[in-house]
Amino acid sequence: MRKNICLRLFFFCLILLVSDFNNILYSANRSLDSVTIKKCSDFRITGDGSSIQWNSARWITLIVEGTSDSFLKTKTKVLYSETGIYFLFYCEDKKLTSTMKADNLNLYEEDVVEVFLWPDENFPVYFEYELSPYNYELPIIVPNKKGSFLGWLPWHYEGERRTRHATSIERENNKSDSPVTSWFAEFFIPYKLLNPLILKPPVPGEKWRANLYRIDYDNGILPFSWQKTEKTFHEYGKFGTFIFE
Repeated sequence: MRKNICLRLFFFCLILLVSDFNNILYSANRSLDSVTIKKCSDFRITGDGSSIQWNSARWITLIVEGTSDSFLKTKTKVLYSETGIYFLFYCEDKKLTSTMKADNLNLYEEDVVEVFLWPDENFPVYFEYELSPYNYELPIIVPNKKGSFLGWLPWHYEGERRTRHATSIERENNKSDSPVTSWFAEFFIPYKLLNPLILKPPVPGEKWRANLYRIDYDNGILPFSWQKTEKTFHEYGKFGTFIFE
């Protein structure tokens, strides 16, 4: 009896120790409010991050907003080229909540990854991009006047102004009917789509404000972010900084 009590106390202390370690680690990651973005040559979007150019980029960890006992790993990589900026998200998952089967819907109401880009801090206008596990997108420009905001879809969204994007879903034993283990989202945002937020490609040393997000719906709404916000992802004053190498 006494032995069982000791074992229980041991495992309880171990759980607390692991939890504290994770909290310390997450806090350390959160303190990095800027990241250096490496330059690359343009490459093909595959949806699984298999292009060799990704080897030069470091993972950025996204942290659960608020308090949660979920430790689903979420991380992203970012690169830029002469023509646009690349993103790769890796999202651990246990089930997919993704029923929307068209672009430009309220994708944030289901599983999604999101990027916010604010190149010019002189104007409270930024670009928001969302991608679902099944590769449906929402690209919008957002004017934000003291917390009052609404997105506008791009005009002449074609040719060199159009994004490139792909996703892939991983399942246990690589069987289509097996439970989900994770999913990848990979996309390219051309600079021409961001005009006139930017008028030319970024140069070494240039800085953009930005943030990276994920929302998961396994058990209610579970938001992840690179830089923590309080009430909404649209708190652009809390964005981090991309520094172009």
